[in-house]
Amino acid sequence: MNEHYPFVNPPLPYPYDALEPCIDTMTMCLHHDRHLQTYVNNLNATLKDCPDLQSWSLKKLLCNADCLQKDVQKSVRNNGGGVYNHIFYFNGMSNAESRCQAGMLYYALVVDFGSVEDFYKEFKEKALSVFGSGYAWLVVDQKGKLKIVTTANQDTPMVQNLCPVLTIDVWEHAYYLKHYNEREAYIQNWFQVIDWEQANKNYRKCMACRC
Repeated sequence: MNEHYPFVNPPLPYPYDALEPCIDTMTMCLHHDRHLQTYVNNLNATLKDCPDLQSWSLKKLLCNADCLQKDVQKSVRNNGGGVYNHIFYFNGMSNAESRCQAGMLYYALVVDFGSVEDFYKEFKEKALSVFGSGYAWLVVDQKGKLKIVTTANQDTPMVQNLCPVLTIDVWEHAYYLKHYNEREAYIQNWFQVIDWEQANKNYRKCMACRC
């Protein structure tokens, strides 16, 4: 994503129908072109009258939101978080065969969760536990350990000094057209399109930042 204002909605890293049948084409179109675009537009509208913030990166805005005036703070949290979270989510999926290459992340999952199967089980439980709208994340904590956390609405774990590795969006608009209210079915399908190669890249960056 671009570093600062005006923010843009980057194209998906794959065709809209690339994740079929796990995630349907119409959902991808609406989710990316309308939902994410709205967050981008709203964030830019907020920053238009804040020239002192226009050089700030999205990460800097989110991690320093508490220092901003109240009306700007709320928009940055909601809309800035919406931009960051959605782009991270979309970039974390793929239909490419290389998506299975988890590299060193695979071994870290086994160490920190006992097995990959135990990771999947805990991750699904956490994703199902989100009440209403939000996300479940695999993150690296301050000690370099993997853990699973949830966030409400468009909050991001970065503000808790947690480094994101992968995430699932469990807002209903992410799955309702295909799965209606059956979030568990959506989670199971999302497991099939996780881009583990990208997750491993994220993990390696997280670990490098903690050295």
